[in-house]
Amino acid sequence: MRTETGPGTEPQSTLSESEFRRSLESFRSGEPLLVHDAADREGETDLIYHADAVTPDAVARLRNDAGGLVCVALSHDVAEAFDLPFFTDEVDHPAAADHELGYDERSSFSFTVNHRDTYTGITDSDRSTTIRALGEAAAEPSATDFAAEFRVPGHVHLLRAAPDLLAQREGHTELGLALADAADLTPAVVVCEMLDDETGEALTPADARAYADRYDFAYLEGRDVLERLG
Repeated sequence: MRTETGPGTEPQSTLSESEFRRSLESFRSGEPLLVHDAADREGETDLIYHADAVTPDAVARLRNDAGGLVCVALSHDVAEAFDLPFFTDEVDHPAAADHELGYDERSSFSFTVNHRDTYTGITDSDRSTTIRALGEAAAEPSATDFAAEFRVPGHVHLLRAAPDLLAQREGHTELGLALADAADLTPAVVVCEMLDDETGEALTPADARAYADRYDFAYLEGRDVLERLG
């Protein structure tokens, strides 16, 4: 039965420290996490993988089960090393100015990219290639010739994190990267919004939690992360 808990209702959290640690262990082993930011922010749950764990099957899950944009979030330092700007800083068009975001002061979007070894860049295999290469590059950004390895535009959206992560911004970009850091993983994670094909809205937290339970994935509230890593 579908719950009535919507984006405006803050779900209760009873996550223990041991459960949080198990979530990090699962993430480290390649399993995805489900993370709901907050009812008073986007009010959305993202399916989050570490970039190194994204196989073609993982991309299929992201597009079939989550359904939102498949994005790779990179830390501020990695984005700086790759000379990746914020998208709105590079577009000289009136539509790129004066954003009025209901959930934050600024979008974290940068460029879209494909790895140069891909064909169209959109298939599950191609996007997996791009994402895993981004993960490898994030491990040694100073050793990466970004323009030689990736082309713009492409089919994987890049996100730039705030320099101080959760101390400055509490979006899925920063939540995912804070979790990667806590799990001793490199600063490159895939985030994808979970959508509801019946309502046309974001999947409710209760339904996202039910999905996590069905597949034995960890589900976290943003405040669970903020309390421990913020």
